[in-house]
Amino acid sequence: MKRISPLLLAAFLLSFSALSPSAQTPPANSHLELPATDDGLPGAGPIRRYDWFRKLWLEKRTAFAKHLQQDQGALVFLGDSITQGWGDDFKGKFTGIKVANRGISGDTTRGVLIRLQEDVLDVHPAGVVLLIGTNDLEENADPETIAANLKLILAKLKESNPKMPIILCQVFPSSESKKRPASQIKKINRLYAAAVKGDAQITLLETWVLFANPQGDAKAEEFPDLLHPNEIGYAKWAAALRPLLATLDFLDTTPDQFTPEPGFVSLFNGRDLTGWGYRPTSEGDIRAAKREQGRPNAPAWPIVTEAVNFDGKTASDDGRYVAKNGRLIVMTAPEYRRIQEISTTREFPKDFILKLEFRAAPYADSGIFIREHQLQCRDYLLAGPYKDLKQYKPQDWNEIVIAVTNNVAYCTCNGEVLEAAYKVPATGPIGLEGDRGQVEYRRIRLQELP
Repeated sequence: MKRISPLLLAAFLLSFSALSPSAQTPPANSHLELPATDDGLPGAGPIRRYDWFRKLWLEKRTAFAKHLQQDQGALVFLGDSITQGWGDDFKGKFTGIKVANRGISGDTTRGVLIRLQEDVLDVHPAGVVLLIGTNDLEENADPETIAANLKLILAKLKESNPKMPIILCQVFPSSESKKRPASQIKKINRLYAAAVKGDAQITLLETWVLFANPQGDAKAEEFPDLLHPNEIGYAKWAAALRPLLATLDFLDTTPDQFTPEPGFVSLFNGRDLTGWGYRPTSEGDIRAAKREQGRPNAPAWPIVTEAVNFDGKTASDDGRYVAKNGRLIVMTAPEYRRIQEISTTREFPKDFILKLEFRAAPYADSGIFIREHQLQCRDYLLAGPYKDLKQYKPQDWNEIVIAVTNNVAYCTCNGEVLEAAYKVPATGPIGLEGDRGQVEYRRIRLQELP
């Protein structure tokens, strides 16, 4: 038998391998790999390319792709290791919500921008909770670049679904020892707030002030490595999100079944704003509004010239106040801070006892008006003025009781005294106001005394 030349055999095998489908077809998940260079990629700033990150990026994105169909229509949490740290079960904090975790440890704003379409938009999410930006700082990105990437991320999310709610979490505090100084994080958060100002589709969640110590760093008891939250930190983050998720119809979707005590009359029926409206802005408030004009970050003071009645409406005409499942919600203002008071159309000249419950988002600032005099109603432990309360439950329901006798109000929160002798006018309505962040009220009832 004639022997084949080794050179001829090698050439034949090389030719055959070139025609082999496996040689011509890239791996099925090659499109999920981290791009080798920045050429043609959207955004600016750092993309991590460490070996460990390349490996994790591909592993996580491959897993995301496998769950694409089952995650359709989920509430997507998007971010880096802090988001990844929720795990797939989200520590049991969001029972009843279909959730999908799209966090990748070590990711940056630009990394999120690159993977946004396949990892998030292809899921057709019902909503997105976004936390990103801390790793950019470690890679020496400046706050302006980080904020510019964020704007691109938000623009793509909004373009994909102009009605999809987005919760933008402020970048959490960390430490200068982690190359994440408080001054830089605060600047990023200011830029983030400016980027979403006036955008009703996006809710800004005050997470930085929720976690920062007086020096502006992460608390070791909540962030042991000064970067990643522990179980306490995740529980606080979940609690901060729950009121917003309720307003966005992910939670608390059934009516609150509550019957007032004998002798009490409901001021809010839980279904709509019947009995409530806007009163003409007082001359004093008009003067105050004019003084505020031109000041940086001054709150907006809408001027009401004629009384407005919201009977039968589920929301005020400007969307500031919403009735939903037993809750009267003071919505987070798109302008970040906006003052506007809603009042009962009735006045109450007799002595009375007013009871209600409220739930405030982190650092939220609101108020209860007793015949036009305001009692501060806030996320007290963060926003004050009653920071020493022992029974206050952050981001949970708290009861306010106001007893008015001879034009003096005695006010308590969960039984603790807020004001023991608060002077109020001889008559007037009950009012609610919102300044900063979301506050909800429910079970608003009043008993007139003989």
